[in-house]
Amino acid sequence: MAEFEIRRRRTRQVRVGSIAIGGGAPIVVQSMTNTDTADADATAKQAFELARAGSELVRVTVNTTEAAAAVARIRERLDTLGCDVPLVGDFHFNGHKLLAQNPDCARALSKYRINPGNVGRGTRHDEQFATMIEFACRNDKPVRIGVNWGSLDQELLTRLMDENARRAEPLDAEEVLREALIRSALESAARAEQLGLSGDRIILSCKVSGVQDLIAVYRDLAARCDYPLHLGLTEAGMGSKGIVASSAALAVLLQEGIGDTIRISLTPEPGGDRTREVLVAQEILQSMGIRSFAPAVIACPGCGRTTSTTFQELAANIQLFLRERMPLWRERFPGVESMRVAVMGCVVNGPGESKHADIGISLPGSGERAVAPVYVDGEKTVTLKGESIAEDFQKLVEEYVQSRYGEGARLRGSGEEKTKTIPIKAAD
Repeated sequence: MAEFEIRRRRTRQVRVGSIAIGGGAPIVVQSMTNTDTADADATAKQAFELARAGSELVRVTVNTTEAAAAVARIRERLDTLGCDVPLVGDFHFNGHKLLAQNPDCARALSKYRINPGNVGRGTRHDEQFATMIEFACRNDKPVRIGVNWGSLDQELLTRLMDENARRAEPLDAEEVLREALIRSALESAARAEQLGLSGDRIILSCKVSGVQDLIAVYRDLAARCDYPLHLGLTEAGMGSKGIVASSAALAVLLQEGIGDTIRISLTPEPGGDRTREVLVAQEILQSMGIRSFAPAVIACPGCGRTTSTTFQELAANIQLFLRERMPLWRERFPGVESMRVAVMGCVVNGPGESKHADIGISLPGSGERAVAPVYVDGEKTVTLKGESIAEDFQKLVEEYVQSRYGEGARLRGSGEEKTKTIPIKAAD
């Protein structure tokens, strides 16, 4: 298949700990804990799990004195576990006080998130916003100015509504609301720079919960600034609804080169795994050919030829196997994340898809002989039979990874030949 190019908008680059955001750097995946931050053990555990799943930034709620006091302990626990994921502090209403009262928290965080709609009203707004920016400057921390339409600065919105009412041809209310979101972000960023925060320490977001609204807001925002942008629906929803809505919105913007870091704000099932939002974010980027995070499994949907659940179980088994092996493989076998594995259910497209993959298996389908040929780099190598097909195929995948992406293969140069990348160019 021919390679394609996504022309990223040109932005400043912001460093958050060891992570680069914007300026042509790879799009960063981030997530947020939903534990009580005051519970340092539980929050560190979840932050570690999110980082292990692939979250490159982890945001934590900092809403009370107890939560702020726990941040440094959370950082220490993560460091002890060998996890250097940057922590982002999410502040609303009282961030200026918490940063002043907890200098260890201010230092332990790698970035502050400030919501201009929640830093105070009237004269207190400017004063408290300035206090937070002062702490960011003092501790050399970047800031995300995160505007949200559920907590928009009402004074700004009223002012724009009044201005709109005086226009010869007034805009509709939704257009004014979108303009208020963008104006809040841009005016806050300008104010932060006036207060001494460097422009390369600022990231912006304007989050809404509607797909078309998000696309419209970010297109306009991207055209009016060169700050890196954080993308995501503010409340994506639960399950398939949240996944589909996030994919629909972000795919359009990412294809247009808009967006430097993303989060998928899924509502978890009761007791559900928080890492799912990380996997969805990765899968959006990987399915678009923007970044690779884990080997891709190509599997057919099944039809009347595959009435047995064998291939479905094998596909799920292999998907889980790859995810579980990736933390180790990522360190030992550079490039393995670009590997393609095919698990096909019958002889119609199975052999062809398996040949196109790096390694693939083609099950016979229902009513056929229980034999499953395996293809490696386009060539049939072995045929698996019996009850242990899944385990045998896993062993073959493990052997392929070691031979294809191991140090010996890299020394021969073959690793470079097989690793495919999508060129990402900055816009002129």
